[in-house]
Amino acid sequence: MTRIDATTAPATQAVTVHTADDAQGSWWRDAVIYQVYPRSFADADGDGVGDLPGITAHLDHLVELGVDALWLSPFYRSPQNDAGYDVADYRDVDPLFGTLADFDALLEAAHARGVRVVVDLVPNHTSDQHVWFQAALAADEGSPERARYLFREGRGTTGEEPPNNWQSIFGGPAWTRTTRTDGTPGQWYLHLFDSSQPDLDWSNPEVRSEFEDVLRFWLDRGVDGFRVDVAHGMVKADGLPDWDGRVAMVDGTESADGTEAVNGSGNSGPMFDQDGVHEIYRAWRRILDEYDGDRAMVAEAWVEPLSRLARYVRPDEMHQAFNFSFLAAGWDAARLRGVVESSFRANDAVGAPTTWVLSNHDVVRHASRLGLAEPENRPNGLFATDPQPDAELGLRRARAASLLMLGLPGSAYVYQGEELGLPEHTTLDAAVRQDPAFFRTGGSEAGRDGCRIPMPWSAGAPAYGFSPTGAAWLPQPGSYAAHAADVERATAGSTFDLYRAALRVRKAEALGTGDLAWLDVFADDPQVVALRNRDVVVVANLGDAPVALPQGAEVVVASGELADDAGTVAVPSDTTVWYRA
Repeated sequence: MTRIDATTAPATQAVTVHTADDAQGSWWRDAVIYQVYPRSFADADGDGVGDLPGITAHLDHLVELGVDALWLSPFYRSPQNDAGYDVADYRDVDPLFGTLADFDALLEAAHARGVRVVVDLVPNHTSDQHVWFQAALAADEGSPERARYLFREGRGTTGEEPPNNWQSIFGGPAWTRTTRTDGTPGQWYLHLFDSSQPDLDWSNPEVRSEFEDVLRFWLDRGVDGFRVDVAHGMVKADGLPDWDGRVAMVDGTESADGTEAVNGSGNSGPMFDQDGVHEIYRAWRRILDEYDGDRAMVAEAWVEPLSRLARYVRPDEMHQAFNFSFLAAGWDAARLRGVVESSFRANDAVGAPTTWVLSNHDVVRHASRLGLAEPENRPNGLFATDPQPDAELGLRRARAASLLMLGLPGSAYVYQGEELGLPEHTTLDAAVRQDPAFFRTGGSEAGRDGCRIPMPWSAGAPAYGFSPTGAAWLPQPGSYAAHAADVERATAGSTFDLYRAALRVRKAEALGTGDLAWLDVFADDPQVVALRNRDVVVVANLGDAPVALPQGAEVVVASGELADDAGTVAVPSDTTVWYRA
């Protein structure tokens, strides 16, 4: 056990990384935002697919948990080839999820409970069923209708080869060839994702005007902000040059000292992170600033190093950007410290808050990811034939990682079900999979279905209470019974109990706007991440041996059971504790 001198005062042996923001700030600077994936949250009408009335019916779950806002993944009209990220109409609700009236009722109910609502915006591409793309296919080559998208002539003697060598993030070529009305092969169109998701041409003023109008449509209805999908995309390099890199949903991490990107360059090619995106976001920011209520935008931008990501949150652009470097750091103390420090260094330089996230609808849930033999590994889903996570270890580390995350200054994102300790569904049969990544890779990648399984609300109900009929668009594993919300709420020390307690302390102690200093008192153990945020000390033990707390430490929240050795409180392996010194 690492022993701490009882006379040592940790608060005096600290290296300041970030100073507190005690001014009356905007809500998004320290908000805890809960991601709702509508298909999988709650089904009110019994068709097996979650819907807006189902979300409204469970808003009190979010209030009890203590979050500040919810973010809704896409609910717009869509053929659902990519679970709603293929939008056919940006100004309407898909009947699968309800109606505009249902959305208005949800918004009103959330606001009545003090919960803000952020909606998804998907500007990189539309559905191939969008009226614009249908008009483009019917129009002549070189027409204004086609100029809204990235149509190009093919290479080769008869245009039989794609215009460049880009690959789709979902696998296979990023180009699909059209057929003219006379049956002959025509131009190709670009789709960085599925072939049913053609990329828009953001050099076209009509495209920019259209999305500015879409922003106003939802702002006028009262939404509090937007999460911008593929925010590092949209603008492509002039000439669409060939590129021999690879593209991926989840790519790269920071180096251990947080100064550079490692593990590949999948999201830094000529289709990503082009300087032109910033002009778009400046225009959008001006629109949001016209509205009262402090509306906000968050960028889904897989951009590294963090100094590049910080450019998206300069004072006249986005308000937040997801910190995927933190998600990708794995269970490594040095890397976590490096990412935390470099995150503050980059964001403080532009006056932006730092965000933290561990799970979402695109990655293996961290309760399973951290239970893998190599927890820094981030596969695109898991098959039953893959090495399986250690469920007990994964949940223990997930609880510790979440408590560490919630103890950091800034804004935190919680993906639905992580507050219940939900694991990834790793044994889905191929016959039920729906993610296009599975199909476009010929089944070589499991895809994201395993993290999108419908929520369990009641252990004894059909579909664990997700649907009144017992229907569910993806099957739930039997392990979900033990994680059902009614079980978690009633169990002292459950993961729900941990999140609820941590969020209460976080709010009471104003940790979201607090400071951060590394504590040298634990410096002799490189597997410990120890910091002070205001009057709360956060200690995460990632090593194999227990770590003793100083005498007199008042434990506030702990992710696991602590040991008491002759009056010395010890933090076991894979455990995080908050205490007052």
